Amino acid sequence: MKKKCILPILLCCSISSFAQHITYGASAGAGIYSMRGDAVKNMQQLLNFSDGIVQTKAVTGYYAGGFANIPVGNIFSVEPGLYYSSKGYEISGNYTVKNFSLLSANASSKLQSAYIDMPVVLKANFNGLQVFAGPQLSYLTNASLKTTAGIAGFNVLNNTMNVTSQFNRWDVAATAGVGYQFSNGIRLSAAYERGLRKVNAAQNIQSYNQGIKLGAAFRF
Repeated sequence: MKKKCILPILLCCSISSFAQHITYGASAGAGIYSMRGDAVKNMQQLLNFSDGIVQTKAVTGYYAGGFANIPVGNIFSVEPGLYYSSKGYEISGNYTVKNFSLLSANASSKLQSAYIDMPVVLKANFNGLQVFAGPQLSYLTNASLKTTAGIAGFNVLNNTMNVTSQFNRWDVAATAGVGYQFSNGIRLSAAYERGLRKVNAAQNIQSYNQGIKLGAAFRF
């Protein structure tokens, strides 16, 4: 009977000990996002056909939010977070007649999407050097497509439309990276995010988010 009582007590003490060492922080940074999948493969065929006139570009975004770090040992910890992130993808084209710059034409289409990211990573800390990886669940709050076109120096199209309904609200990704935690509470990190669930609602095309994030955090 005593043994049955001691085990729950020890478990509660252990949980209480870890809870006392939970730390919280805020993090923000920049991200370089693009897409992979069928849409990119189709675009690559167009790039080959257009001989470089049409190009794809990564979109620079940002993220900001907070996290809680929960130790589960001397080295390891679990870190859930909640962030607002902007992502996207861009396609642009530019054609100029040789020696006649006035006859140039250009067009671009830029997708900008906003997500609430909820990563939960397992982190290992080696005297400040950190390695982490884990799943991430994201909710799409908004997606817009900005299309511009011009010819001979004049803008002939400048349109922004809401395309949120054309994308799946929920996204799932895997994220991994490295960082360094300074003793003053500041942390620098770099991470890669790879989408595992197609973002577009269309059944015949599969496209996925991917990006690299560089940021700084402060542990309270």
